[in-house]
Amino acid sequence: MDRTNWEHGETPINFLVLGAVVHGFTLPLIWVPLDQSGNSHTYARMWLVLKLLRALPAKRWLGLVADREFIGAEWFRFLRRHGIERAIRIRHSDMLDDMNGKEWFEHVQHGRFHETSEKVFVFGELMRVVATRSPTGDLVIIATDFSARKTWKLYKQRWSIECTFSSFKKRGFDLERTGMTERSRLQRLFGLVTLAWMFCLRLGVWLSQTWPIPVLKHGRRAVSLVRHGAQHLVDALRWKPEQFMAVLEVLIQAFCPPGAAESEVVTY
Repeated sequence: MDRTNWEHGETPINFLVLGAVVHGFTLPLIWVPLDQSGNSHTYARMWLVLKLLRALPAKRWLGLVADREFIGAEWFRFLRRHGIERAIRIRHSDMLDDMNGKEWFEHVQHGRFHETSEKVFVFGELMRVVATRSPTGDLVIIATDFSARKTWKLYKQRWSIECTFSSFKKRGFDLERTGMTERSRLQRLFGLVTLAWMFCLRLGVWLSQTWPIPVLKHGRRAVSLVRHGAQHLVDALRWKPEQFMAVLEVLIQAFCPPGAAESEVVTY
């Protein structure tokens, strides 16, 4: 769960998005344009989760990963009561039993991982807390229902939603250029962009199995899976109409789980 926002003139546009991690990106499953700038309200988050639970029961969620904005006693309690396990970053000043997070983990060094020896109360919930330092020295503290190892594995995937937002905006579909400001129209537009973006990602995943994307010296792909798929889709539409039907067949196929065989599809 995260937000993405921009401004059109003096009008703030602010989306709250909840999705699932697929091939290094977060696929938006449900979203809502907020009626204010800045952080989301607890009730907006609850509404979004409840809407998704109607289609995707909690037993099919691995968990919910979020950053420091998404904290609070009512929110943490709501997730527990609906059977959703949590891995949520908290602030240095948030209380863990009778001390704040900075006091608990001030000694933590970069590259080292520490956790509380027992569960502690975080926003009224009894949870594990794990911590490390980022390469820049920032203290990262996560309240979690998972083991320390699994927590870090999950939390690292939070970056996937930033990759999605980047490819929705200036580095991809340029969503910020819309002149729309009316919330219902923005919600529909976000859905259309999500559908087009998902097609590009699905095609990029399929293409990469036959024509792998070159990996540069820094260890990242030369282009993203989304751009790889978009380039092929544009080429098929412009210059290779005979390939377009094959592209359509790929686009109607479901994603397979990362690391699984292509025949093992994700369904909802």
